[in-house]
Amino acid sequence: MKIEQIYTGCLFQASYFIESNGESAVIDPLRESNVYLNKVKKTKSKLKYIFETHFHADFVSGHITLSKFSGAPIVFGPKAKTNFQSIIAEDLQEFKVGDITIKVLHTPGHTIESTTYLLIDKKGRNHCIFTGDTLFLGDVGRPDLAQNNSDYTPEMQAGMLFDSIQAKISVLPDDVIVYPAHGAGSACGKNMMKETFDSLGNQKKINYALNGSCTRDDFIKILTTDLLEAPSYFPQNVMMNKNGYEDLDNLLESKKALTVDEFMSFMNLNNTIVLDTRSSADFSNGHIPNSYFIGLNGSFAPWVGEILKDTKINILLIVDQDKEIEAITRLSRVGFDNCLGYLDGGLSSWKKSGNKIETINNISPLDFIDIKDEVYTLDVRKKSETSLSSLKNSIKIPLSNLESKIDYLDNNDSIYIHCAGGYRSMIAASLLKRNGFNRIIDINRGFSGIQKCLINS
Repeated sequence: MKIEQIYTGCLFQASYFIESNGESAVIDPLRESNVYLNKVKKTKSKLKYIFETHFHADFVSGHITLSKFSGAPIVFGPKAKTNFQSIIAEDLQEFKVGDITIKVLHTPGHTIESTTYLLIDKKGRNHCIFTGDTLFLGDVGRPDLAQNNSDYTPEMQAGMLFDSIQAKISVLPDDVIVYPAHGAGSACGKNMMKETFDSLGNQKKINYALNGSCTRDDFIKILTTDLLEAPSYFPQNVMMNKNGYEDLDNLLESKKALTVDEFMSFMNLNNTIVLDTRSSADFSNGHIPNSYFIGLNGSFAPWVGEILKDTKINILLIVDQDKEIEAITRLSRVGFDNCLGYLDGGLSSWKKSGNKIETINNISPLDFIDIKDEVYTLDVRKKSETSLSSLKNSIKIPLSNLESKIDYLDNNDSIYIHCAGGYRSMIAASLLKRNGFNRIIDINRGFSGIQKCLINS
């Protein structure tokens, strides 16, 4: 038996490839199915099942494409309803994969169809659980992503989640390994650990959902207090996972290098934006007016979903050479499939054609600390970050809330922007530029750079 965790840092997401005695299974696959087809080929196994723990909201799964090319059926837990052929399993139903057994444990709460899969080895021992978003390391899934919120309130779901964990997971032996669908950074939970697997016994000690530190009512209150609004693209991803989507290979084949004239023509279309995926420094030094910045060298896909919101939007790419496929693939992971193409030759082509570019002013942390008491800063870190430490004269607006709270800012003032390290602040700068703010100064290396200079000064 072999279990491989395939962890994608951009999404903070884990999928799993399991092989046993010539047969294999995949749990919660990424959209790019070739990852798993190559593993099937390498292990010379037959892909027998594709298991989904629930209808994912934060990414588009690859179950449909993977099933199409492998012939393996897709398995969902009880209460799931799909618009494609699938097996809707019963609670406690068992599936054989080689010498192992995968047992369905219906664990509703995060969503109504949420299911934990228990792997039983060839000796009949409970070996591990694939918990999806039901149980994370140190935390649990958020309770507000039901397919029909009119039927299930977050409080109702939180109660169901508590009951599911107590009845189906806490009763398992301590040596069972917990394999969740997400790690720290995901928007599907609040306070996940950075580790990506752990023993159930350790989770019984440190996880409030398992250690007996809270009652059912306490648990409900914890889960529903200070619950951040779910990103607007989440429901759109759920529908794609339920209804289907275009194969990623087709999206990649249709990628098109655009001339400057073609690019400009597309810019005039309704519901079309320019997305610059280069580094923060490159964007700062020059970019197409009114373009968004979200760099490939950070948590690209989640911020695309958070900032752009509408998966149907038409996207024109500014991308470094040989990064075109990566950009389109990572866009597709969160359902942004309408990429019209990318500018051939990148920004250099734009400048050679005599078109206008804009820049973002920046300042070093060392120069900033000399004036920090005389200016105000815009801190776009999360509340959990700013609560630990922040600058005295700062306006704190998390990046995810910036556009909705832009009226809090005065575009007549110089605005010094920072995040933790410089990635999110440049996204913020691009949003402000699009909204008519021109006196923007990005603080290089963000709060960490400021702190380092203050310590050394």
